Amino acid sequence: MSTRYEFKVLGPLEVLRDGRPVRIDAAKVRLLLAALLAQANQVVTVETLVNRLWGEHSPGRARNTLQNYVLRLRRALGCPPGGAPVLTRPHGYVIEAAPDALDLHRFTTLVRQGRTALEEGAAVRAAPLLREALELWRGDPLSDLPAHLLQGVVPALSEQRLDAWELRIDADLALGRAADVLPELRGLVEEYPLREHFWAQRMLALFHCGRQGEALESYRTVTALLADELGVAPGTGLRQVHRRLLTAAPLLEETRGAKAAPPPREGDLPVEMTTFVGRETQLAEVRSLLGAARIVTLTGAGGVGKTRLALRVAAEVAPSFADGVRLADLAPLSDADLLDRAVSEALGLRDQSARPAADAVVSHVRDRCLLLVLDNCEHLVEHVAALVLKLARAAPGLRVLATSRQRLGVPGEHVLTVPSLTLPDADGTARPENEAGAEDPLLRSEAVRLLVDRAAGSAPAFRLTARNREAVAQLCRRLDGMPLAVELAAVRLNSMTAEEMLERLDDRFRLLSVPQPRTSARYSHTLRGVVDWSYDLCTEGERRLWNRLSVFSGGFDLEAAETVCAGEGVAREDVLDLLAGLVDKSIVVVNSSGDRARYTLLETIRQYGRQRLQEEGGTTRLRVRHSDFYRMTAVRAGREWCGPREVDWLIRLRTELPNLRAALTYCATRQDRIGAGVEIAVNLARTRCWFFSSTLGEGRHWLERLLAPGPDGARAPVVPDASGTAAEGAPPLVVGALVMKAWIALCQGDNPAAEVFLAECRAAARELPDGPPAAPVTYIEGAHAMLVRGDPAGIALLAEARDGFRAVGQEGDAHMATMLWAMAEAFFGDRPSACAARDVYVAEAEASAAEWARTWARWCTGLVELRHGEAEGALAPLHEALARQRAIGDSWGPVWGLETLAWAVAATGDCTRAAWLLGAAHRLRQDTGVALIGLRPFHEAHVTAEGRVRASLDADAYRTAWSRGASAEDGLRLALDEGAFGG
Repeated sequence: MSTRYEFKVLGPLEVLRDGRPVRIDAAKVRLLLAALLAQANQVVTVETLVNRLWGEHSPGRARNTLQNYVLRLRRALGCPPGGAPVLTRPHGYVIEAAPDALDLHRFTTLVRQGRTALEEGAAVRAAPLLREALELWRGDPLSDLPAHLLQGVVPALSEQRLDAWELRIDADLALGRAADVLPELRGLVEEYPLREHFWAQRMLALFHCGRQGEALESYRTVTALLADELGVAPGTGLRQVHRRLLTAAPLLEETRGAKAAPPPREGDLPVEMTTFVGRETQLAEVRSLLGAARIVTLTGAGGVGKTRLALRVAAEVAPSFADGVRLADLAPLSDADLLDRAVSEALGLRDQSARPAADAVVSHVRDRCLLLVLDNCEHLVEHVAALVLKLARAAPGLRVLATSRQRLGVPGEHVLTVPSLTLPDADGTARPENEAGAEDPLLRSEAVRLLVDRAAGSAPAFRLTARNREAVAQLCRRLDGMPLAVELAAVRLNSMTAEEMLERLDDRFRLLSVPQPRTSARYSHTLRGVVDWSYDLCTEGERRLWNRLSVFSGGFDLEAAETVCAGEGVAREDVLDLLAGLVDKSIVVVNSSGDRARYTLLETIRQYGRQRLQEEGGTTRLRVRHSDFYRMTAVRAGREWCGPREVDWLIRLRTELPNLRAALTYCATRQDRIGAGVEIAVNLARTRCWFFSSTLGEGRHWLERLLAPGPDGARAPVVPDASGTAAEGAPPLVVGALVMKAWIALCQGDNPAAEVFLAECRAAARELPDGPPAAPVTYIEGAHAMLVRGDPAGIALLAEARDGFRAVGQEGDAHMATMLWAMAEAFFGDRPSACAARDVYVAEAEASAAEWARTWARWCTGLVELRHGEAEGALAPLHEALARQRAIGDSWGPVWGLETLAWAVAATGDCTRAAWLLGAAHRLRQDTGVALIGLRPFHEAHVTAEGRVRASLDADAYRTAWSRGASAEDGLRLALDEGAFGG
C-alpha cells in the first residue's frame, strides 16, 4: 500500500504521514520543505533553494549542503526508494503532492470554485465554498519559519487569503447578510486600512443597514487616508460605490467587476511579470466572443498588445474549460511543415508514430473542452487556418483564440481588431484643484497610466507633475498609444525628461504630424519609428549586435552570441558588454534562473533587427554562421554522447530545438548547405535527442527532407561544409543518414517504410568507392533482423557492428550496438549467453558514467532476469530504470520500461496489478504513437503476458483493471509510487 502524505502551509508548517504527524526538528530542513511546497509539483531550481535557505550569505559548497538537506528531508519523511514525493530533477528538486494532499491546493481550488460561482450569480453556492476555504487557515502562513528567507512566498499567500476574504464577504452581501459582516469589516478596515475593497464592502453594508450617512463618512475617511499615506485618490471601484451611494442605488456586481486583481494562472500560461493596464472594454468583448464563437482572432499591428490581451483573457476564462488552456507560441517557427508538431508539443503530446502530427492533435482534442491559444500566426496564416479548420470540425468542445496581423479567413471566425491604448483628451491635461482626492483626468488615458506604471519600475524618480503633464500627454499622443512604444519610452525616462524625448520625437516621428487615414500601415510605421528611435539611442556596436542577434530563434546563450555575432566590427571579447547594454535598454530579455543565462528578443524587436541585417547585406553571412554553430553544437553532442555529460547535452539540445530547426530549415533551402544540414540531423539522431524530447517524427521529417531527391530524381550532393573540410566524408555521411532514417522508422514500428529505407542503405553503401561501411549498415541489418523478423541472426550482426564501431572510435554508436546485442541475446539467446551480454553492457554503461545509458542497463538487467531467471528478481531493476528515466525527464524509455514491468508482474502471478500496468503501458504507447505490433519480440512478449493475465482473471476484472491503468493521467508516477516491486 502506498504512503499518503499531507502537507499544511496555511499556518505553522505541518506534515502528516498516513495520518500521523511527522516531526522535523532541523530548521533548514523545514525551510527546504516549505520552499518546495510553495511551488509543489513544479521544479524548484537549485539557485532558488539556495537563496531560500541562506539568502545572500550562502556557504561555499551550497549545492552539496543542499543535497545533504534533501537527503535529510527524505529520511525525515520516510520516503520509499526513488525518493517520492521529493524527487530530483536535472536543474533542481520537486515535491509531488496530490490535489488533496496540500492545504494550499485545496484552498486554491475552493476559492476558484467560489469565484466562478460568484461570477455566475450563484452567491448561495459561493459562500459555503469560500467559507470552507478560509477555515483551512490556522494562522499566518508558515509562521514558524523566518519570513525574510521566504520573501515573495508569505506575502503572496497572505494576499490570496485576503482576496478570498473579500470574495466571501461579497457573497454574504449578495445574500443579504450586511448586518452579519459589519463587525467583521470594522476590524478588517482597521487592520488593512489601505485595502480599498474592504472599505467599499463596509460602505455597502452600512447602506444596506440603513446607515447611509455613516457610509458616506467612510468614503471621506478613506479618501483622506489614501491622500495622506500614499498621495493618491480612491480607485475606480471605490468611486463607483460612492456614486451609487449618492444615487441610493449601489450595485455589488459593479464593485466586483471594478477590481483589478489578476486572474489565477491556469494550464501552461506564463505568469504576468508586469501590471495589466486598461483594456476593460476589449477584455469584455473577447470574453463575450469566446462565449458565442469557436474561433476568435485578435488582429492589429505588431506591438499593439495582442498577445498580452489574449493571455489575460485566457487566464480569466480558464475555469470555464474543463481541460484547461494551452498556449502555442508560433513566433519561433519558420518551417510551416512543423506547425502541426508545434501545436502537438503545446498540447503536451508525445506522439512518436509515423502518422501525421495533425491527426494526433485531432485525436487529442476531439472529446475535450479546451481553449487553445495560437500566438503570432501572421507568418503562417494559411497553414494555421487549415489546421484550425480541421480541429474545429473534429472537436466541438474546442475554442481557438489566435493572434495575428491578419485574419485567418476560416468559416466561423470572429475578428476583433485590437486598438491602441486610449489617449489623453486635448483639454484634459490640467490638474483639478477644486476637489481634494478627485480623479486626475490625465490618468483616464490608458497610455498615460501605462507610462506611469512602467516608469515606476525603470525610472523610480519620475513623477507626474504640473510641469511635465503636457509633455507626457503629447508623448503618449505622438506614440499613438502603442503599448510597445510607450513601454520603451518609459525605460528612457531614467535618463531624460519627457520634454527631451519630445524634442527627439520631432526629428524621428514626422509621420505622426502628417494627417493620414487610420490604417494598419500607419500603426506599423509608428511602431517602426519607435524602434528606429530606440535603435538610434544604442551605440554602434550595440546596433551591429542587435542586427546579428536576429538570426536566433527562440533564444540563445552567450557562447552562441559570441561565436555567431563576433567579427566585422564586433570583437568577441566585447559581445558580453554589448549584450549587457542591450539588456539594460530592454532590447534583450535575460533569464538567469538556469545554469546558463538565456537571452531572447521580443519578436517585433527581432524582426526589426532582421530587416536591418538584410538592408546591410549581412543576412546570408549570419545565417551561415548560425547554421555552422549549431552544426558544431550537434557534432559536439554526438562526440560526447554516452559520456558523463550525456543528460546535460540532451537537455541543452532540447532547449536549442528552435535554433536547430532554424539551422536545418536554412540548410534545406541551400544546395551548398545540404551537407551541414545532414550532419546536424544525423548527430541529433545519434544523441537520441528526438527520442528524449518526444519529437521522433520530426527527426525523421528532417532526414527525409534533406535526403529527398530533386525534381530530376537525383539526390542533392552532400558537399563539404562552409569551413572547407568534408563533413566526415560526404558519401559515408549520406549512408549514416539513411541508417538513422531507417532506425527511426523501426522504432516507430513503421515496417513498410523501414524496408524501403533499408534498401536505400544497401544501395548507397554499394556505391561507395571503398565498399560498404561495415558498422552502420551491419547495425541496421541486425536491428531489422531482431525487431522486425524476430531472427536470432540479429545477435551476430549486432555483435559485428559493435566491434566495427569500436574499431573506428565511435563509442556512442558502439554503445547502441551493445545495447541491442544484449537485448537480442535476452530475447533469443540462452541463459549463459544472455547473462554474459548483459554483464558486458552493464559494465560499459557504468564505465561511461552516462545516466541515460545506465537506465537502459538496468532495464536490460531486468529483461534478462525475467526471461532467463526469476520474475521476482526482474522487478527491482525494472523499477529502478523507470525511476531514473523519470528523474532525467526521459520520454522514450518509460514506454518500454512500463510494458516490460507489466510482463514481469504478470509472471509473478499478480495478474490484477499486471492488467493495470498493461493498461498504463498502452496509454503511454498511444501518447507516443509506438506501434508494438511492428516490433516482433516485444509484441510476442506482450501477447504472452496478456494471455497469462486474461487466463487468470475473468473478463470483467481484467477490463476494469486495464481500464483503470489506461485512464490514469500519470501511470508512470503511480507505478513508481507502488511499493510492491522490491528493492
